[in-house]
Parts: sequence; C-alpha cells; structure tokens
Amino acid sequence: MKIIIVGASGTIGKKVTEALRGENEIITAGSKSGDIQVDITSSESIKAFYKQTGGFDALVSVTGSAHFGPLNTMTAKDFDIGLQNKLLGQVNLVLIGQHYINPKGSFTLTSGILSDDPIVLGANLSAVNGGINAFAKAAAIELENGVRINAISAGVVEDAPGYFPYFPGHIPVTMDKVANAYYKSVFGALTGQVIQVW
Repeated sequence: MKIIIVGASGTIGKKVTEALRGENEIITAGSKSGDIQVDITSSESIKAFYKQTGGFDALVSVTGSAHFGPLNTMTAKDFDIGLQNKLLGQVNLVLIGQHYINPKGSFTLTSGILSDDPIVLGANLSAVNGGINAFAKAAAIELENGVRINAISAGVVEDAPGYFPYFPGHIPVTMDKVANAYYKSVFGALTGQVIQVW
C-alpha cells in the first residue's frame, strides 16, 4: 500500500509513521521536512505535491496549526490562522487529493478533543476541530470509488508535556493508543467517523 503522511516529523506524526510503515510504501511530507515538501495553505502547492506523488492508497494528515490565546484579545485575523491552516489546509488535501487517490483508498484527517471538551485559550482550535469532524462526516457520503474518510480526535498526548498545564484534569493519552487509531482508519473499513482517543 502506498501511504502519504503529511506532518510525519511531528510528535504524533513520527509515531504514526512508525505504526504504518510495515511493508507499505511510505511517503513523508511536511512544510520543511520529509520526502516531499508541501504548504497545506496553498492550493498550488498541494496540486504540485500530488502531481509529484502520483496515485496513492491512503493519505494521513497529522498537521495543521491554529491560534491559541484568550478570547477577549482574539481578532478575526487570529481566528483565520486556524481556518486557513488546520481546517482548510486539511480539507484541501481531500478536495484536490480525491482526483489522485486510488479506488478504495482512504483519507485520515486530524482534529482533536477541543471540539467536544473545550479549554481556556482554545476557542479557535475548538471551532476548527469541529469543522474537520463535520467535513469528514459529510465528505464520506460523496467521495467516489469506495474512497473512505475519517477524522482522528485525540486528547492531549503523553509525549507533549508542555501542553499538560492547559488541560487541567485531563489524563494524557498514550502514543500507542493514538497511533492505533490512525492504523484503524487506514486499514479498517470505517468511513465518515470521528475516531475518538480520549
């Protein structure tokens, strides 16, 4: 299976890449690292990226940034960071990628727990994650040729202790549990699902 992993060098991306490698052909991608570079905020960059990769069986997106800060100082420009990057960036990987993916392939996007369990400073991420989840559910009923799509919604992960203070009372999720969710999405039969790892 030919699997593209966007964001492969990140905390979760490294673990996911390790879990999916096996006997599969893995193409890693990132904005500044990986086998191929791609700017998910640019449609032209994404188009060039897919032309370079050619047909593929699965795309896993473990990438995307958003604004993290207090609501009382947040501006539309701040909010737009998450919309253009984590939300539209991942949506565009699907909108453009649907024309390159092989029949019965799959897309796996990354949202997060804040869509359901918000925290202080995380309003932009909560909205963006909710949008990703809704898109995965809606796109699943229109993707053609048996192509599947799911979103992974994980809690704060054990390998990111710097975030723990922002998630009071949350129990960090093990990296193995998170990686298994991506594995389930790629090699299982689910579609239109938000796979929660909390």
